[in-house]
Amino acid sequence: MNAPHASPGSGGSRYHATYARWQADPEAYWLDIAKGIDWIRPPQKAFDAQAGIYGRWFPDASCNTCFNALDRHVRDGRGEQTALIHDSPVTGAKARYTYAQMLEEVATLAAVLQDLGVAKGDRVLIYMPMVPEAAFAMLACARIGAVHSVVFGGFAAKELATRIEDAQPKVILTATCGVEPSRIVEYKPLLDGAIGMAAHKPQACVVLQRPQAEASMTAGRDKNWRMLVAAAKAAGRRAECVEVAATDPLYILYTSGTTGRPKGVVRDNGGHMVVLKATMDQLFDVKPGEVMFCASDVGWVVGHGYIVYAPLIQGATSVLYEGKPVGTPDPGAFWRVIAEHGVKVLFTAPTAFRAIRKEDPEGKHLAGHDLSRFRALFLAGERADPETLKWAEDLLKVPVIDHWWQTESGSPIVGNPLGLGILPVKYGSPTVPLPGWDVECLDEGGRQVAPGTMGAIAIKLPLPPGALSTLWQDDERFQQAYLETYPGYYNTSDAGFIDADGYVFIMGRTDDIINVAGHRLSTGGMEEVLAAHPAVAECAVVGIHDALKGEQPCGFVVLKAGVTQSPVEIEKELVALVRERIGPVAAFKLALTVARLPKTRSGKILRATMKKIADGQDYAVPATIEDASVLGEIGEALKGRGIG
Repeated sequence: MNAPHASPGSGGSRYHATYARWQADPEAYWLDIAKGIDWIRPPQKAFDAQAGIYGRWFPDASCNTCFNALDRHVRDGRGEQTALIHDSPVTGAKARYTYAQMLEEVATLAAVLQDLGVAKGDRVLIYMPMVPEAAFAMLACARIGAVHSVVFGGFAAKELATRIEDAQPKVILTATCGVEPSRIVEYKPLLDGAIGMAAHKPQACVVLQRPQAEASMTAGRDKNWRMLVAAAKAAGRRAECVEVAATDPLYILYTSGTTGRPKGVVRDNGGHMVVLKATMDQLFDVKPGEVMFCASDVGWVVGHGYIVYAPLIQGATSVLYEGKPVGTPDPGAFWRVIAEHGVKVLFTAPTAFRAIRKEDPEGKHLAGHDLSRFRALFLAGERADPETLKWAEDLLKVPVIDHWWQTESGSPIVGNPLGLGILPVKYGSPTVPLPGWDVECLDEGGRQVAPGTMGAIAIKLPLPPGALSTLWQDDERFQQAYLETYPGYYNTSDAGFIDADGYVFIMGRTDDIINVAGHRLSTGGMEEVLAAHPAVAECAVVGIHDALKGEQPCGFVVLKAGVTQSPVEIEKELVALVRERIGPVAAFKLALTVARLPKTRSGKILRATMKKIADGQDYAVPATIEDASVLGEIGEALKGRGIG
């Protein structure tokens, strides 16, 4: 696309000049940003179009990611600054690590890995809860050039086995359990089951014993984490940073919710560091010494990038939080963390704020918390409905910034660039493409559509630094999955439109565009309307089979706490609201109030599973589901209306 047009009131932002500078000379632009990274062999060339599948970034450079995250800050006099704050309301534990302390822990653990035979290029699988050791493990791998693959803690044995089979790790790092507000999730039996299923067997498993659950150890294979680290410290063992090519892999991350053979997204070392540095400056506006709180999990891409790597590469302080937005102990959990640790920026999923709004619609739990250092809330992970955004803005009195990205992209694609000067907000849009991303909206034939017209959101090749270079050991599948549909483009599998000002609107996955009697309609647009009703806390719309029209929309809604109006009345009002705002073409006749929606542990609503239940199709319980019992509740609600 051409550079997004300046919209009214955007004159104070440096965004348009920065985007134009990238467009005019992408290689010079990225080489300039690369100066913010410490290289072993600095790049002389930004891009090699002949390498890899669509080209490779910084092909002549070498580096070490751990050095950039830890060693250089200690070298430059920031050793006593706090690098990581662990805050765990579910266990009552809190800890702070300076850059110097973290370097000691990481270098020691890296030496332990070397003693277990791990070398440059070997894979290490990390199956951990939200404890500091999870971050130490990732950085220890990066330090010695090993490729880490973090699997979300508590993932079912079968899914874990497929990842062990694909990555073939030499060593697995794990803990005895994860701690949820209402239960202990024992990891070791799941890991033992997965290793039993997988043909590939790791040489060793290093187990962090947590007080909440002891685990049995397999003789010869399993090692006690704390004992190994203590012995290495006593012997003065520390691993030095290993030089790797900028194009060497840093990690493999399997896309969430996959069944069968998983897709292992490969992230390189050099481009990843450069793009994370750019986003900390341009989008998040977090400077060295400032505090960033990313309320995600290290098992997801958001946790990789913005709990562990980006804040530390920037020399900032990162909060690693083991808790929930509500229930640990109440809907004021985030406000307590922000006030106590002096957080400047919070990054979380929209579903977290919908949960807070549902439990505390008037924001009473904000009282008494000092948020004077808090500057912005960033939301990503699924579509941020305008009503939740407005509610958060009114409550917090800071910019609330919706932004959009994917596991594959590795960093935000579209956002409102706080660090370059914020642009006017258009509710429902994550704003504009960030420099490096050439985002277009295409029809089924791969042609650009007119502004405001719904289509497939695609990204013109080459992808910028830090985006996936391929899938682990499967270039052919990478081509088929992402590059074949629209030649010359990366297919995001998201649908939406781009308006005349260049603002991007993501309306859902292409699967969420439903066909009602020949009309292509966005379920995201209908969700916006439902969420605008004052009684609705959150909602999901799916297209269900209809013999006459092909599909018809069905809206599932969760009501706010304390709503006294009857669900039947609310459902009638919701049907009328959709007819009024979208029109009879939507054929929206079915709104169902439910107690809760099925979600992954990262907060994404499982719309595809809900659709299968409604259509009476067989479905597998998704491995990432937070509570499988909710699927039965959805089925019962549908049966009550004669569906499913």
